[in-house]
Amino acid sequence: MPVVMVLPWPAAQGLLRKCWEQLQRKLRQSRPGFPSLQWGPALAVQGPAILTEPANDTNGSKEISSFLESIFWMAAPQNRRSIEVNRCRRRNPHKLIKVKNNRDISPECGHLKQKHVLCGYCYEKVCKETAEIRPQIEKQEGGPFKAPTVETMVLYLGETPSKQDQGKRIIERERKRPSWFTQN
Repeated sequence: MPVVMVLPWPAAQGLLRKCWEQLQRKLRQSRPGFPSLQWGPALAVQGPAILTEPANDTNGSKEISSFLESIFWMAAPQNRRSIEVNRCRRRNPHKLIKVKNNRDISPECGHLKQKHVLCGYCYEKVCKETAEIRPQIEKQEGGPFKAPTVETMVLYLGETPSKQDQGKRIIERERKRPSWFTQN
């Protein structure tokens, strides 16, 4: 006698019971003297319980429908796309990368950059320089909310304040002025 392993959820148990009943009916229909139905591939499912008696429930269709409703159904294409259609779709001119003609060489570092945009390498230099200036500004202010309302001037090694710089906050740096940091 064949043994069927049952899954733990009830919907699968009902489905397997129905299959078991159909198998028993077909085995009873084969008469002696006539060739029996050929055995086909079987479904083996691992589970904790063994089903030995046929089910006598009348609501099996509800269990099967609830089992099918619990499956996440995905949309399937109705027709196969040909290779030509796929390639035309993927290589559509609207999807290809556009050639940029607004490229220029940075006069400071020599790297490529877009016109009217600061070069990325030069911007890193600016970020490092301002990160070094900020602690000096915080040291002069004495706190984050004590900033004066006057303009700030950064003077590098060998520079002196002009008459226009009178009344401005002056930050002095002990190094040579970078070429990209203009003095205004």
